Amino acid sequence: MSGTYRRSPVHVVYGGAHLFKVDTPPKFGKIALDSVRLYASNMREFASAMGLEKNEAVFLQNVYAKTLDKLVREPVEDYRIDFEDGYGFRPDKEEDEDAIRASDHLAVAYMRNTITRFCGLRIKSFAPETHGRAARTLELFLHNFLKKTGMCIPDNFVVTLPKVSTRKQVRGLCKILDRIEKEAGLEKGTIGVEIMVETPQAILDKKGRVATPRLIAAAEGRCASAHFGAYDYTSALGISCVHQNLQQEACNFARQIMLLALAPLGVRLVDSVTTRMPVPIHRESNLSDEQKDENRRSVHAGWREHFENVTASMKNGFYQSWDLHPNQLVARYAAVYAFFLKSKEADAARLRGFVDKARQANMTGSTFDDAASANGLINFFRLGLDCGAFEEEEIKKATSLSADKIVSGF
Repeated sequence: MSGTYRRSPVHVVYGGAHLFKVDTPPKFGKIALDSVRLYASNMREFASAMGLEKNEAVFLQNVYAKTLDKLVREPVEDYRIDFEDGYGFRPDKEEDEDAIRASDHLAVAYMRNTITRFCGLRIKSFAPETHGRAARTLELFLHNFLKKTGMCIPDNFVVTLPKVSTRKQVRGLCKILDRIEKEAGLEKGTIGVEIMVETPQAILDKKGRVATPRLIAAAEGRCASAHFGAYDYTSALGISCVHQNLQQEACNFARQIMLLALAPLGVRLVDSVTTRMPVPIHRESNLSDEQKDENRRSVHAGWREHFENVTASMKNGFYQSWDLHPNQLVARYAAVYAFFLKSKEADAARLRGFVDKARQANMTGSTFDDAASANGLINFFRLGLDCGAFEEEEIKKATSLSADKIVSGF
């Protein structure tokens, strides 16, 4: 690992701009905790819902306890106020009002220091048919937010540009941000950009070249992450909806291209969404025992699918992906903690071996040529430290390296 250390979030919550309020993130945590109490009131039921029941008790208890703690302490790491798919097409007057109202609420959270660690907004596409609307929403939101915060912008604030297909679209967004930053007296590049890879043109250009790095380069240093939109991407390829899912072969190919092209550049890769929501079927009062069982099965099935999708994403190098509903946070953190805790001992042993070899090489004047592998393991522990899977003392005991060493690199 090289360069300046930046914490990486494990998820991003997309929520419609019309619904966003200053207390939305903590409310997500409360709803998620209420669902755990109702549908997984003990460790065994929780483990069964996630498909973890065959694991040892200490491991299960750690995953369960860390998940509950996270939902209390920091339920939402990254929140995106959404003016695109989660918002839809509305009259201009209504979207204007929502841009002002949502930015008001975000400004209050910022001034109270209750804002999520990562945040931003998703505008509509810069394709010709929605460019004007997207640009207007962006300007209304940012101008009002900056006015309310005394020309301050949060750390890790980004504007997400969906359905990117050309460098011109990325440059157009950055041009607007350049002007807003200059007017506000902010340093150029203060406002970050995320691109969404949802079109075939964002993977391969007309000449058959890998397009994604050029889209990142068009942001001139603003773009630290790229999101994969599985369902728009497969729709654009003509794959019928019944065959669209996160593990579809076309999605696997696109993700591999993104991983090969962007991971070496230090761009954070963000996977797509689980569309099945872990929600009850019956919502009325005075439910029968049969209806309660149906609700439990529905929530558990949604948790299991999301758990499996999050795990698959992480195995494939996409350590961040989307959540749309508060209940998905339960499976999100269960999957994240299970992923890190399951590999902890084996990866710690490997890392200790690399450390010993490096020390020996330094003593003998030899070249230590396993640094790349060691850095991969260090990244594993850094990400685990970020999300709370590991404590600093645990890392020191397991790897013989301090948390500072993990953060700064091998």
